[in-house]
Amino acid sequence: MLSKNLETAINKQINAEFWSAYLYLSMSTYAGNRGLPGVANWFEVQYKEELDHANKFIKYMIAKGNKVDLRPIEAVPTTWDSVLNLFEENLKHEQVVTGLINDLFALARSEKDFATESLVQWFVDEQVEEEENALNYIDALKLIGDNGYGLYSLDKELATRVYVPLATSTTASKA
Repeated sequence: MLSKNLETAINKQINAEFWSAYLYLSMSTYAGNRGLPGVANWFEVQYKEELDHANKFIKYMIAKGNKVDLRPIEAVPTTWDSVLNLFEENLKHEQVVTGLINDLFALARSEKDFATESLVQWFVDEQVEEEENALNYIDALKLIGDNGYGLYSLDKELATRVYVPLATSTTASKA
């Protein structure tokens, strides 16, 4: 069983992951409504991954015998100034999530909860990838500028992203 502090912190993270999913769903619909199906696809995959992240934490909490406390999802933004702004906000959000994950990791370490530390290490590594992806697309969009063909080409590239479900098992299979 997790300590009360870790239970509270992981529940906070579960709800943050669901908020992130809702944000990315909003970003996806924003892009789709502007005729950018590739950008919409990219953020839809982000949405699904965030749901996976929440579920990974939920399954861990259940496996440890702790209570999951789901809260209402706060409203998310629904409009942005541009596709560049969309990815800039994506980066800012991922930086906030990185801070939350780092805090959770530090708490697990301070409590010498090595199982939770191991779980959260996966998220620490994941956040490096999340921030790098956002930065790469920001750089590309800055190079593209007002070039419509450049945006069209990037949109086609983003359309190729495929959702790969996350394996969320927290326990080894029993023989």
